[in-house]
Amino acid sequence: MITGLGTAVRGVPGPQDLLRPLPADHRQAVDPVSRLTGRGLRYKDRATKLAMVAARDALRAAGLTDGTGALTVPGESVGVTASTNYGNVDTVCETVSTIAESGYLATSPMMLPATSSNVVASWVAITHGLRGANLTLCNGPTSGLDAVNWARLLIASGRVERMLVLGVEPDNPAVRHVTGVPEAAPDELGDAPDLFDGSVALVVESAASAEARGVRPLAAIGPYARRGGHADAVAEVRALHPGRVGLWCVPEHPEGVRAPAPGLGAGVGSVPVHDLTALHGASSGALGVLQCAAAAVWLEGRGGADDDVVLVSAGTGDAGGDDASAALILTVPDAVAPRLAGTAR
Repeated sequence: MITGLGTAVRGVPGPQDLLRPLPADHRQAVDPVSRLTGRGLRYKDRATKLAMVAARDALRAAGLTDGTGALTVPGESVGVTASTNYGNVDTVCETVSTIAESGYLATSPMMLPATSSNVVASWVAITHGLRGANLTLCNGPTSGLDAVNWARLLIASGRVERMLVLGVEPDNPAVRHVTGVPEAAPDELGDAPDLFDGSVALVVESAASAEARGVRPLAAIGPYARRGGHADAVAEVRALHPGRVGLWCVPEHPEGVRAPAPGLGAGVGSVPVHDLTALHGASSGALGVLQCAAAAVWLEGRGGADDDVVLVSAGTGDAGGDDASAALILTVPDAVAPRLAGTAR
């Protein structure tokens, strides 16, 4: 079950706004990183700071932290999975350049630990005392949905009771250098950014855990599949859960998906389609988590009939030239309990 959401996206006040077009002045909106205060921020990269903001909101929304930010459950009962393909590439590039130009003695002992790819998940866990399983995925376009599935597997195996799932990608010169995306002038971008710059967080826990804490789940996580072809991944999850698709969150470059995909009834034309990259920019490893958060908002608001499900898919697989495709079903939770008083949505 998804029981908490958090966002750190410029121009997006909260999770409830993920499916809405960004305001025209979103580039002038307050940077969510500015919400962080205190010591220890100087040597953290932008991806880590964005994830810290989203994580704090998600933990509070799920009732796992109190008004002071302290955990209300044992730290060992909460783990972290983070999905980011470019998270700390700025730190890595800076360090490599420094070594190439001046030798390793010129590197900073404060910066070197931040070159590890698991820095986002590690710092979030350290900040909030989350001592459960800690995992980072840098797995291409399916990475975000893979992170959600790994969270479920870790809970189902008894390793933890709850998981904080993070999807984060920064927009900075190093990312643009690695991806080959040039800096564009604002008038060339229109209303949407070309690269996502932000973080989304989910709290995932078992139905039993949510019920014991008196928390009403926002959405239930259904079947997941990762296959070489997009149509194969979609067909597999639809075979396991054939309910009516009320919303389909499509991969980046949806034109690479050969529609209609098997299991979608009459095809794409009969299913409301949401391309979150068209709203928020190319999201890479953050996309799957972004999709799941938007799906939870849609389901909680009953965007369709009570028995509708949301299909999310990331990576176009063979059809679009990606190495794989992943698909996941989210549904309305069976049990509805009163939501914790005073928690954010």
